Amino acid sequence: MSAIVLEAKHINKSFHDPITIPVLKDISFQLRESEFVSIIGKSGCGKSTLLYILSTMDTDFEGELLINNQSVVGETDAALALIRNQHIGFVFQFHYLLNEFSVLKNVMLPGLKLGQYSAAEVEHRAYEKLRILGIEKEALKKPNQLSGGQKQRVAIARALINDPLLIMGDEPTGNLDKKNSAIVFDIFKELAASYKQTLLIVTHDNEFAANTQRIIEMEDGKIIN
Repeated sequence: MSAIVLEAKHINKSFHDPITIPVLKDISFQLRESEFVSIIGKSGCGKSTLLYILSTMDTDFEGELLINNQSVVGETDAALALIRNQHIGFVFQFHYLLNEFSVLKNVMLPGLKLGQYSAAEVEHRAYEKLRILGIEKEALKKPNQLSGGQKQRVAIARALINDPLLIMGDEPTGNLDKKNSAIVFDIFKELAASYKQTLLIVTHDNEFAANTQRIIEMEDGKIIN
């Protein structure tokens, strides 16, 4: 059986402003290597809140969270930043590319920040990720010279630069048309199948979710399926 990449155990979360409102209730599940999993549910059910906890960006919760069999509860901000940069790649609805830099440099930035490889090696790896995604010819362009679908592929390449254990996506096809949504889905599927990448994607797109390996359905802060 493939290795467990992430494990959530009895996660609870409440907002306190000014009264206490429970947002997540007893969330427990595991993600294994090369799984392609989607999280669905109506707006306000807690999907994005859960993703922020799982990505270690929100530490105000009760329960246990293990990434790569290591508990991240109680870790310092610096330790969590390192865990995120090493183990988690992010793809958002908005690509957040920097127009002052080339496509290549945008992809390189998390690799340069991690500092595990020389700048030349990071550049080589960035070209490799762009090649996997079929956009290496756009490497020296600025993001504002690309189509929406190309920009999202650059964002995926950037998420892959440090060879993370896990790719997390928050509505990564939310701004794309049907054709480009299908391209991004096929990229994710290929990453899981050929590169053993684990993917956890929050989506409102039921067709996208139906084609993933597993669906986690949420309602009122709980997993119902």
